[in-house]
Amino acid sequence: MTKLRQEHRLVNPAVTRQVVRQNGFQFKKSLGQNFLIDEEILDQIVSAANLTKETGALEIGPGIGTLTQALAEHAGTVVAVEKDARLIPLLSSTLQEYPNVKVYQGDILEMDLAALWLDSFAQLPVSVVANLPYYVTTPIIMKLLEERLKIEHIVVMVQKEVAQRMAARPGGKEYGILSIAVQYYTVPQIICTVPKTAFLPEPGVDSMVIRLTVRKEAAVDVPNQEVFFAVVRAAFGQRRKTLLNNLQSNFQVNATAFSSTKEFWISLLSDIGIDPGRRAETLSLAEFAAIAKKIPPN
Repeated sequence: MTKLRQEHRLVNPAVTRQVVRQNGFQFKKSLGQNFLIDEEILDQIVSAANLTKETGALEIGPGIGTLTQALAEHAGTVVAVEKDARLIPLLSSTLQEYPNVKVYQGDILEMDLAALWLDSFAQLPVSVVANLPYYVTTPIIMKLLEERLKIEHIVVMVQKEVAQRMAARPGGKEYGILSIAVQYYTVPQIICTVPKTAFLPEPGVDSMVIRLTVRKEAAVDVPNQEVFFAVVRAAFGQRRKTLLNNLQSNFQVNATAFSSTKEFWISLLSDIGIDPGRRAETLSLAEFAAIAKKIPPN
């Protein structure tokens, strides 16, 4: 696909301002609408997605189509899902030069993604690429991962602190439930930091682009995934408490409290060589998996 000339590309700040002004568009803060106007950042996002004419791309929240234009020039098929109905006619105009783009109006959290994949991507390998609204970053990423879709990479621009938590290693204050959930399904890599000045209008915080390369198999082998995540949630129940106290107080499966004693947890942890006095942020995924494997089935 021929690349649009610079004077027609939406990443050009003058073009974005003109499109917004001509269409009388009013930004909605509640939807986290900030449009990218930095070509270097745009290029890094697209490059991180490893797109070719034999791959598909799903974009969540295309806005006026800035990133969509670039994706369409690199991927064979692009599907863009936009929640704000006001932007659909505008996208029809800004993306009219790209026949390989389909735009759907809807909330990605409410969509049947398996049906979308079947209808739009067939057997194509897919990368998800998005500038995600900060307020729904985690629910969207977890939906994509938990539904086990045929995804190779998820390349997203998110709030800087959220990206740091996704990529965090054990031992730091950023490491927590989100770190473990993301790293269970993917290998995270921070691509770049994005300053506030890269957007129109400017958001209140800096952002980061992070690539999540989806694992073919989970990072750790556990007999029961639900039990594994129940252990993780319980362990981080109160960060200042020890692992022993959190597991004893908070562990439950299927919203049912697990009937256990302090002695039960001391014995379990001692059997696998984990000090009960440690705190959750010091444990690796393998150590959480070792605990989960010791939990007797209901």
